[in-house]
Amino acid sequence: MQILHKRQDGYHDLQTVFYPLPFTDVLEAIRLNNKNESGEIEFSISGLDIATGNENNLCVKAYHLIKKEFPGLPSLKMHLHKNIPPGAGLAGGSADGAFALKLINEVAGLGLTNEKLMDAALNLGSDCPFFIINQPCIATSRGEIMQTISLDLSAYKFVLVNPGLHISTAYAFSLVTPNIHQKSIPEIIQQPVALWKNELTNDFEEPVFNKFPEIKLIKEQLYASGAVYASMTGSGSTVYGLFKKEDPIDLKFPENYFVKILTG
Repeated sequence: MQILHKRQDGYHDLQTVFYPLPFTDVLEAIRLNNKNESGEIEFSISGLDIATGNENNLCVKAYHLIKKEFPGLPSLKMHLHKNIPPGAGLAGGSADGAFALKLINEVAGLGLTNEKLMDAALNLGSDCPFFIINQPCIATSRGEIMQTISLDLSAYKFVLVNPGLHISTAYAFSLVTPNIHQKSIPEIIQQPVALWKNELTNDFEEPVFNKFPEIKLIKEQLYASGAVYASMTGSGSTVYGLFKKEDPIDLKFPENYFVKILTG
């Protein structure tokens, strides 16, 4: 991720790659026809623990956001099962909010286009519109302007490692210094993955590694285990490594770390 400028509105202009992985939470909803006409949502969660209450969950916020435009929105019962560690830099919450919008649109038969859903998703978070598209993208501005790209990483396994640290995005931005980069991300990712190591950098890494050296150690261990490329995800704290599919992986991380191996 390249952090380019601090904006007058307090946000940062950035350039990054969004890439969907086969690792998801599970979200389901049913329409409750026996409820009153004003509409309401019954929301429940299972799986990994989430610190925030239901009223602050992006799925619930998605329902109320749609209800502002469609006051007659029917009542829904929605359940979320969390598989993606919250606060880990994997955008699990953002994905939940975006897919809640898509699910509400489908269950209620609203007929909203992807463009409308993306506009709504931006009200939930800067990276939420990506999950309406859910294809590899280059994201610019504060992350909401996206251009789909052809990026095939199916020859690699993704290894995700999270040490259980929660790093506030706002805190991470307070640490980073905007940089001028010699090469843009679109230029870099056109090169073979083996060349990314020295050019595709995440501007959050240096300041975050200084505060949390155990995250830096994860990246070093992934390279030592044979990763072709490794980087911290966004503002952290998860680190991912790309390994050739045919290569064995020998990982030795503490038992309390979250480790997930994904194949495309």
